[in-house]
Amino acid sequence: MTVKPDAIERFGNRIARLPFVRGQRAEALPITLDRKRIYVLPTRLGLLVGTLVLAMLIGALNYNNNPGLFLAFLLAAVVHNGFVMAHLGLSGLRVSTLQADTVHAGESATLRLRLAAGKRARTGLEIRTSDGAEIILSMSIAEDRDATLSVPTSKRGMMDLGRLRISTTRPLGLARAWSWWRPQVRVLVYPAAEAHAPPLPGISADGAPKPRAQRTGEDTHHLREYRLGDAPRQIAWKSSARLDRLLVREYEAGTSSDVRLEWASLRHLPLEQRIARLTAWVLESEREGRRSVLLLPTESIGPGRGSEHRHACLRALALLPASAP
Repeated sequence: MTVKPDAIERFGNRIARLPFVRGQRAEALPITLDRKRIYVLPTRLGLLVGTLVLAMLIGALNYNNNPGLFLAFLLAAVVHNGFVMAHLGLSGLRVSTLQADTVHAGESATLRLRLAAGKRARTGLEIRTSDGAEIILSMSIAEDRDATLSVPTSKRGMMDLGRLRISTTRPLGLARAWSWWRPQVRVLVYPAAEAHAPPLPGISADGAPKPRAQRTGEDTHHLREYRLGDAPRQIAWKSSARLDRLLVREYEAGTSSDVRLEWASLRHLPLEQRIARLTAWVLESEREGRRSVLLLPTESIGPGRGSEHRHACLRALALLPASAP
């Protein structure tokens, strides 16, 4: 959920830019919110109540009205307690972990925070990112709880999460207590894949390259006579014993063949479009179960397949500099 800040919050955001305010530098976890990093300002309701109390106080002094003075000071004490209780609503709160999933550019990254309430119950906790994404939760005494935030992404590479704000206006809504925190964790954003990419290079129109017999692979092609230099693990011992001669398993790579995804073959495309097409090809080769090798200007990845190989390829594409040849 994205919420627009009001005038008081915008004023607080301006204060946050001052060099002595917390959140200018990245901090490692865990962190515990204490009095040195909690700030308090009145809400719009708090400003309204404060104005009314001030008017009551001036009127009671002007007319020497003791019951009016008593009521004004009583309301002032309530407002003061609202500020104190809002501060205590954050004091002692602990943020222990933060995790973020990798996503493709244009998707929303999921942030998972682990919070510990400590010795106090926490109500109406608001956790907001720098772009306005917000979640509200409450915690009982000594409870540990996970909070999940969705952060939009726009471009590939390592994304800085910026400053996160943890705040509350409870219990009276007269004051907002908040604390800034800039996490060290950054989110890896994969490049967006090309929407309608052409078929994988080296693959026929029907998507099935011709199988080839070879000495290593996955599926048994046939048995043949043993030749000097064959690996012992390829010998079919049961068949050899039955026929009284050494037979060796010869394997077939099946319908999957190594796919070469070459940066140099896409020189006619702009840089970001090249990255988008290679991203689409990496995902497509993974969906089809094909082994692939990614050849970039600075490195070669593979051949391989599986989640680790896909991550290595997409990470390399995400971190390519804007001036890649």
